[in-house]
Amino acid sequence: MFPALETELKQETLPDPYEDFMYHHLQYYGYFKAQRGSLPNSATHQHVWKNKPPYLVSGSFGEREDVIPDPLQKEKLLWPTCLPSTVRRQIEAVSRDSLMLRSPLKSRQLLHDKFGEVKPCLQEPRDLFAFFSSSGPLQAPRWPIECEVIKESLCHIEWVPPQPEYFYQPTGNEKLPEIVGEEKGTVVYQLDSVPTEGSYFTSARVGGKRGIIRELAVTLQGPEDNTLLFESRFESGNLQKAVRVDTYEYELTLRTDLYTNKHTQWFYFRVQNTRKDVTYRFTIVNLLKPKSLYTIGMKPLMYSQLDADTHNIGWRREGKEIRYFKNNTEDGQQTFYCLTWTIQFPHDQDTCFFAHFYPYTYTDLQCYLLSVANNPVQSQFCKLRTLCRSLAGNTVYLLTITNPSRTPQEAAAKKAVVLSARVHPGESNGSWIMKGFLDFILSNSPDAQLLRDIFIFKVVPMLNPDGVIVGNYRCSLAGRDLNRHYKTILKESFPCIWYTRNMIKRLLQEREVLLYCDFHGHSRKNNIFLYGCNSNDRKYWLHERIFPLMLSKNAPDKFSFQSCNFKVQKCKEGTGRVVMWRMGILNSYTMESTFGGSTLGNKRDTHFTTEDLKSLGYHVCDTLLDFCDPDRTKFMQCLAELKELLQKEIYKKFNELGQDMDLEGSWSDISLSDIESSTSGSDSSLSDGLPVHLLNIAHEVNQKKKMHKKKKKKPLQTRKQRNEQYQKNNLMRELKLTEDILLHGRDKGSSLDPSKMTSLILTKHKERMQEMLTRTRGAAIHREVCLTPTVTRERSVPRQRSQDSQCRALQREAQIPAKSRFQI
Repeated sequence: MFPALETELKQETLPDPYEDFMYHHLQYYGYFKAQRGSLPNSATHQHVWKNKPPYLVSGSFGEREDVIPDPLQKEKLLWPTCLPSTVRRQIEAVSRDSLMLRSPLKSRQLLHDKFGEVKPCLQEPRDLFAFFSSSGPLQAPRWPIECEVIKESLCHIEWVPPQPEYFYQPTGNEKLPEIVGEEKGTVVYQLDSVPTEGSYFTSARVGGKRGIIRELAVTLQGPEDNTLLFESRFESGNLQKAVRVDTYEYELTLRTDLYTNKHTQWFYFRVQNTRKDVTYRFTIVNLLKPKSLYTIGMKPLMYSQLDADTHNIGWRREGKEIRYFKNNTEDGQQTFYCLTWTIQFPHDQDTCFFAHFYPYTYTDLQCYLLSVANNPVQSQFCKLRTLCRSLAGNTVYLLTITNPSRTPQEAAAKKAVVLSARVHPGESNGSWIMKGFLDFILSNSPDAQLLRDIFIFKVVPMLNPDGVIVGNYRCSLAGRDLNRHYKTILKESFPCIWYTRNMIKRLLQEREVLLYCDFHGHSRKNNIFLYGCNSNDRKYWLHERIFPLMLSKNAPDKFSFQSCNFKVQKCKEGTGRVVMWRMGILNSYTMESTFGGSTLGNKRDTHFTTEDLKSLGYHVCDTLLDFCDPDRTKFMQCLAELKELLQKEIYKKFNELGQDMDLEGSWSDISLSDIESSTSGSDSSLSDGLPVHLLNIAHEVNQKKKMHKKKKKKPLQTRKQRNEQYQKNNLMRELKLTEDILLHGRDKGSSLDPSKMTSLILTKHKERMQEMLTRTRGAAIHREVCLTPTVTRERSVPRQRSQDSQCRALQREAQIPAKSRFQI
């Protein structure tokens, strides 16, 4: 009957062109890694619905009725070409009336039962891409298109040293190497395509820069060539240049954070072609911090691939003759600091790695989250979602961890805890603490189950994946420190921070957030400690210090309460802890964990291992239980102890100032900020401000404003200013009059005696002043005709005084010799 209809029905089985395009598009850019045959259930339901002919459900939407095919839906497409206009209008009117009773179900979100029948309920929305698929690969990291990336994948084993790794003890005989540079050495490794200051991020792709990956290391001349082969073009790697200055001595230059010229601290690189029982010296020549843990015993980390493969030995602290010193630079140049150490490799022809701290990459995080997603038990109470996409398009993950509630009232009564890490990409110790926390809270421990019963945990395990991937120390690809931009409104430039703050803001509207903590690393102080915010509410005085004090009691050999600080500095207003505190979270903290080790208890003078950091994640959970214990005994004991400690600190402060003061009864009214010093955190004010790609635009706008801006005279606001301006104008007129007299006298060829000239000036001035006074009085009398005489006198007297004072000023001016005042 309708040939065209049969053709269209045949096309129904063909793939949707739009979906086919989106599948290839997302797969090309690395967003979609699942196979078409391993789509999520929601997609499977959609394909089932797509491959069935459209149906109409008769009767009301809430009742089950027989479903019948509606072939007229196909025929309606042919009516505009097959029927006259009058008949077409009548049919359309009937169709509109029939749709009131029967609605076509075209939604792809409707569920089907096992018989293929439509269920009147919607399924959960489909994710933009497949999170993880047990049969497919992980989402590949996306790099800026300027970065070259090698194809090798690196994997390091976790290992805990059987013996404590003690700090390096200086002998006083450490050699201070001379920095010679590439002028006297040989460059054996150098990155060329690295974006620095002046450029900005534009786009990213999986694998970074297109084209053939060049071999940057030198070519060995034979088996006897003992030159080390360097490499850092892998995930989280950082090494810009290596210069061979002696047979076994190398000077190393670190790469700054991308699109900046700052923040050289994190290093992570590979060396090959090693020689056993030979002492090598490495010197990093462009560090920027004047103080470092390397000056008080911290050692670099080394990883031997042969030891890992044969003896199951992982990262370990190595190095001798460790010195951290200032590089002698010429005047006017930027000051750099150097780190030097010597080492002997354990094997010939080994592949070894050096790092500032235990690396934890974006791929490491994805592998961990994949194991959680594939765990049938953990996935029941840990929901993995996408918080946002980073600038490069990498996923920022959000975990929601809580046990299912039995009633809505029980769910609403739960308080929230928010944890985050790696806003500073080079502070990998934050990831190890986060991993320890997740290991415990996802376990079947009774304490973990209790915590999941009473709390909702919102966890962002890696806030700055772009910086972690490219090996930055502090900044994102915007060239800015994200921990100074929590107040930002630039969602496109700082998406990770903007969406985190927005998530917490929505969470605060739903329930109380008991605690916020952002995990960081510290490069100048040992131990682990917290930065918090002093409460301004006297009702909760000192309450923000109770959680840190409890944590110090639960981990006495790692956590130092004495190193904690609760002062809110102006330069830290954009940090996460201050912004969340001002949003209403009383217990808002930054947890600082050292790159070095402990100076406390049984672990005194030893380096922290990954196990030490993970154990702190457990202690955070344990302290949460103490902090929320219905029995308030521990809470009140800690509060009393804090008051005693604070009183001692106040007495100490007054003694340092040489003051004696009786604080009995009034000491608690002293501001806590007055007795605390500033935090010793890093100053990232140079990494504050607009993102790099907006700086040029802002500069052009400011230049245009300056060009079009007219200079406006500042209005004279006070009577004194008006009088001074009036006197100045009179003096200028008198000077002009005097010049005219002198010029007139010279034109006549006569010379005036200075005394005669002075009398002439005074005479002329008195005449002019008399004329002005007459005009002023006449105008005042005319203006004050309708007013009382008293008002007239009150207004005229100040004018007369002003005139007299001007006359006296001119008389004093006239006493100065004419040659010194009117030099022509």
